[in-house]
Amino acid sequence: MAVRRLNHAVLYVRDLASTVDFYTYALGFEVRMEIPGTAAFLRAPGSANDHDLGLFSVPDGALPGGAYLGLYHLAWEVGTLAELAEIRERLAARHALVGASDHRVSKSLYAKDPSGIEFEVMWRVPAEDWDQEMATGAMIGPLDLERELARWGDRATGAAAGSVT
Repeated sequence: MAVRRLNHAVLYVRDLASTVDFYTYALGFEVRMEIPGTAAFLRAPGSANDHDLGLFSVPDGALPGGAYLGLYHLAWEVGTLAELAEIRERLAARHALVGASDHRVSKSLYAKDPSGIEFEVMWRVPAEDWDQEMATGAMIGPLDLERELARWGDRATGAAAGSVT
């Protein structure tokens, strides 16, 4: 299997401010980006990830579609875009693929397991290219995996490259 490591977790939380305060105080996370009252993205000390923990505010504890407080998804990291493309085919064959996004610093697929639990499989853009990527447009857009394969080739990043930087 091409999955190399867990890259990040995303949680639905009732009180965004107190949850951000908790993780920054208790575990030393730093706030990387915050959308006041809506979402925050935190990074663990010494991490090379864009974020290790995403938090989305759900003040009343329930979301449309039956989602609830707690785990939204885990993100599994692959080493190359070719591996991401292979996983896309496997997920599609199981009718599990539910989405794909270009987050500029990562290229992501979203799927659901047989219990309906959502997860992400992503490839991380080389860290030295993050600033350039973030300047290229909207934070989240549709993923054109073929275009990204043509652009980046089979470049290994993260754990597949022998490090997490």
